[in-house]
Amino acid sequence: MRQLNLLSYNVQAGIESRQYSDYFVHSWKHLLPHPERLINLARIAPLLRQFDVVGLQEVDAGSLRSSYIDQTQYLAAQGAFPHWYRQINRNLAPFAQHSNGLLARPRPTCITEHRLPGLPGRGVVVAEFVLDDGEVLAIGIVHLALGWNARRRQLDYLSQLAHTYPYLVLMGDFNCGCDSRQLRNMVSRSGMSGLDCELKTFPSWRPRHNLDHILVSSPITVVSARVVDYALSDHLPISMCIELPEGVCLAESPVSATAASR
Repeated sequence: MRQLNLLSYNVQAGIESRQYSDYFVHSWKHLLPHPERLINLARIAPLLRQFDVVGLQEVDAGSLRSSYIDQTQYLAAQGAFPHWYRQINRNLAPFAQHSNGLLARPRPTCITEHRLPGLPGRGVVVAEFVLDDGEVLAIGIVHLALGWNARRRQLDYLSQLAHTYPYLVLMGDFNCGCDSRQLRNMVSRSGMSGLDCELKTFPSWRPRHNLDHILVSSPITVVSARVVDYALSDHLPISMCIELPEGVCLAESPVSATAASR
């Protein structure tokens, strides 16, 4: 596999939003269970099946509001992904467990959780995949802070992380657009590419802001990138097809204990 199809999707814990007023009218769904939540996730699953690696933001790890269903595990099963992982970043059990989620068809050899600077509740989970040249392809799923000061520190952290991997993908909800000086500085310092002002994902019913991004390190080629018109959350998903350098591809290897699906 030299090419991988990636998707990043903030699923808002399975809550469908069609207009700004839904934030107020349906605010109770962020704390209490509702049967439409699982129906909405079941509608999201067919989209995910088209991709090799999926990064999820705002998934619940199994609390009262999700009817104690781990949404990452549920989407992995519905999308027929053999490997999955969720990182709980804000644990408000029993009411909510805010998480990042990873779904993968290729087998990760190692998964690492990073707690991002700022107030507790933000993180990046990094999955490593061995390449046949002995190097590692790392794919990180992120969800950054709303506040600009915390987000600046988190982008600095990601910039440092980028220098530890020869092949790196960072995807997720960055909560800032390509006009953000902080984000542009991070991209410049890390040598990553993929920032596209035309890929607007928020709000899903009238997308005007590009808050969701997929960034890749320089040895990786972006074959194509697009926003997917799949408005089942307040964000639209963003997809990218990437290609590894000539002569480099993913190598099959046994899964380690640290990368076991969970």
